[in-house]
Amino acid sequence: MTYTFRPRGVCSQEMRVEVDDAGIIQKMEVLGGCSGNLQGISALVVGMPAQEAIHRLKGIRCGAKSTSCPDQFACGLESALAKQK
Repeated sequence: MTYTFRPRGVCSQEMRVEVDDAGIIQKMEVLGGCSGNLQGISALVVGMPAQEAIHRLKGIRCGAKSTSCPDQFACGLESALAKQK
């Protein structure tokens, strides 16, 4: 299943993630934001269980902001998976 969501309070504008039936992240794409960092995050989460990615990334902050692109990815993914159930 592919989920698309719009992060809030960060530079990136849209996030897409593909999760297979076993709950493993197959692909992650981010539009906007810090390209190198987001490509790095994508490379790290592909092949990881979605719940593990949420656990590792949720709560990460960017400077003085109360959120970050990784946090927004985790929150968006968590919300998408909850709606699926």
